[in-house]
Amino acid sequence: MSTDINNTKADAYDNFHLQYIAGEWQSGQDDSVNTDVNPYNGDTLVEIQQATKKQLDEAYQAATKAQKEWAKKTPAERSAVMYKVVNILDQRQDEIVDWLIKESGSTRIKAMVEFSGARSITLEAASFPNRVHGEIRASNTPGKENFVYREPIGVVAVISPWNFPLHLTQRSIGPALALGNAVVLKPASDTPITGGLLLAKIFEEAGLPKGLLNVVVGAGSEIGDAVVTHEIPSFVSFTGSTSVGKHIGELANGGDYIKQVALELGGNSPFVVLKDADIEQAVKAAAFGKFLHQGQICIAINRIIVEDEIYDDFVERFLAHVKTLNVGDPSKADTAVGPIINEKQVKSLKEKIAKAQEEGANMILSGEIKGQVVPPHIFSEVTRDMDLSRNEVFGPLVGIIRAKDEDDALSIANDSMYGLSSAVFTADMQKGLRFARGIRAGMTHINDISVNDESNVPFGGEKNSGIGRFNGEWVLEEFTRTHWISMQHTPRDYPF
Repeated sequence: MSTDINNTKADAYDNFHLQYIAGEWQSGQDDSVNTDVNPYNGDTLVEIQQATKKQLDEAYQAATKAQKEWAKKTPAERSAVMYKVVNILDQRQDEIVDWLIKESGSTRIKAMVEFSGARSITLEAASFPNRVHGEIRASNTPGKENFVYREPIGVVAVISPWNFPLHLTQRSIGPALALGNAVVLKPASDTPITGGLLLAKIFEEAGLPKGLLNVVVGAGSEIGDAVVTHEIPSFVSFTGSTSVGKHIGELANGGDYIKQVALELGGNSPFVVLKDADIEQAVKAAAFGKFLHQGQICIAINRIIVEDEIYDDFVERFLAHVKTLNVGDPSKADTAVGPIINEKQVKSLKEKIAKAQEEGANMILSGEIKGQVVPPHIFSEVTRDMDLSRNEVFGPLVGIIRAKDEDDALSIANDSMYGLSSAVFTADMQKGLRFARGIRAGMTHINDISVNDESNVPFGGEKNSGIGRFNGEWVLEEFTRTHWISMQHTPRDYPF
C-alpha cells in the first residue's frame, strides 16, 4: 500500500480507516466502529472498524520482537529516521494543519502552534541517541570497576489525548523510538488520525522498521485496560484527565507486573496579576492563554487572580479585549475561538456556567452556544471556594478572583489539588522570581502565559497533575533504564 499521505482525499480516507499493526495496515476485527467527526460542522471524516484484544496482543508481540533489533542500531541510524520525519513534517505541513483543524477543532493559529511543537520535539529526539550515556563509578572493593549503563526500556505503551493530539503523541513516541524502544499507541477516540494514524504514515515513509510503531484504535471498554495490564510493556505514558490517570496508575502497579508510568494529567493553572504589572500586556496574555484552543489545554489559564488595587481596571480592559475575539469557523485565519471537541464536553461546560451563576459569580460576558461552538464566558467576583476555582474548566470559561495583596494571591494560587503550570505578571523581576518559587507547580512563567512548552526544558506537574517529566534530558531518563554492571578484575577475598 502506498505510504504517500498527499494522495487523493478518497485514498487518504481509505488508509485512515485501518489499524497499523506490525508494519501492516489492516482492518479492525471488533464489532464496534469509531466514527470520527469534524467537531465544527459534524461531517464524518472516517469510520474505523475498531481493534480487539487479540490485535492489541499482536501489536505488542510485534513491538517486542522488533525492539531487540532496533536497540542494536547505531545512534546515527536511529537519528537518521528522526531527521527524515522532520523533513516529511515540513513537506506535509499544510495537510497536517488541515487535519488538525478538521479533526480536533483547532483554530488555524492553534494548529500552527501544535505543528511547531511536534516538529521541535522530533528534532530534539534526533539528538537523543548521541546524548544518552552511562558512567564509570569507583569502587571500595579492591580490583573492581563499576559501570552504569543507560539501556532502552523495551516496549512503551502510549495513550494519547485529543486536545493536542499530534504534539502530545509525538512528545512520547519520538523520544521513545529515538532511544531504542518500540511503541504501542492507543490514540484518543476523538482524534485517531492526528493522534496516531497520521504519525504512523509519516514514520512509515521515513523508513522506520516494521513493528516498532503500532497504532491500535479501539474502544476503551475493549482494550483500554489491556493496553496497561498486558505483560509486555514496561512503561506506560499517559496524557489526559486526573481521574483516568489515577486508574492507569493503579492498573500499572496493581497486577502481576509493576510498570513505570509517566502521567501528565489535569491542571488548574493560576494566572496572577500583581499591582505593579503592565495591565495591558497582562490582559492580552490572559486572553491568549485562556482562549487558545477554546481553553481545552491542560496548561490553559484556569483562574485569573488579580490584586485588589488594580482588579477593576483589569476586569474592564480584559472584558473589552475578549469582546474583540472572533468566534466560529476554525479554518479561518482570524478565528480565535473554535468548536468544543464533542457534545459531552459542551454539556459539561453548560453545567459549569449554571453552577457559577448559582454560586453567585457575576457573569459579565456570555453568548449563544451554537452547536459545539461555545463563545467566551467571563465571571467576575469569583471566590476561591467556587467550582470555577476548584476544578479544571477545559473550555472558554474563566473566573477572575480578587486578592487582597501579594500574600493572598500566592495563597489562592496554591489553594488547589493541581500543580501543573502557572504564571505571574509583575514589573519587579526579583519579586516575580520570589513569587514563582513560592508556587507549588511543575512550571511557572513570569510575565508570560501558563501555556508554554519547549522541547529542551522539563514539562510536568506536581500533586494531582501527575508524575514524570517530558522533554530534554528529563525524558532521556524516563525512556531508558539504569543497569549497574560491576567487573571484578582480581580474585576477591571473601570472609567465608
